[in-house]
Amino acid sequence: MTTRRGPGGASVRLSWFIVPPLSVLAVSALLWTAALAGPHAFVVGPPPSAVSSIFTPEVEYWSPSIVRWAADQHLDPNLVAVVMQIESCGDPFARSRAGALGLFQVMPPHFANSEDPYAPDTNAARGLLYLARSLETAGSDTRLALAGYNGGIALISQPESNWPAETVRYAHWGNGIYADALSGAAYSGRLAEWLAAGGHGLCSQARQRLDLGP
Repeated sequence: MTTRRGPGGASVRLSWFIVPPLSVLAVSALLWTAALAGPHAFVVGPPPSAVSSIFTPEVEYWSPSIVRWAADQHLDPNLVAVVMQIESCGDPFARSRAGALGLFQVMPPHFANSEDPYAPDTNAARGLLYLARSLETAGSDTRLALAGYNGGIALISQPESNWPAETVRYAHWGNGIYADALSGAAYSGRLAEWLAAGGHGLCSQARQRLDLGP
């Protein structure tokens, strides 16, 4: 679960040289292939416009909203889905022992007094602004960005030996699930690992809250 959130942040914006449309498609495909081949999957070209089918039904329930929220912050919807998966499994009323709230487990100080922290659009706006800032600080390395989202952006510049064990696990699960989503896989072994490590309970609660059946 999220332990810290930072205030504000800049969204990630990408610029392109003007080239013929077919060249844009070719370059984009090559960049996504290169990203998948590296040790960390990171967004270089235009992100997918849909959410992978590997996520649990509780997260897939939010797919249209995830695509919209991701576009607002210029993020890959699959990366947004990864964060929702691990943070709340789609439970809009999730609350951690540390007091983090909602779909993206944002800490209370980062909401205005007039805001409802459990409102999905509000929670997404606050959480994903921080994710975008974390991704920018990490140089688009999603493993580092996920670590920053969980443990605080200051961790990004620190050696992994200084990371809390929770953050190490978070980055391990999150980056693996993200890589599976980008690869077009129909199944994620890393997601199954997260579910077995305690995610099933979180998803069971989300399923009841969303009235998705037993």
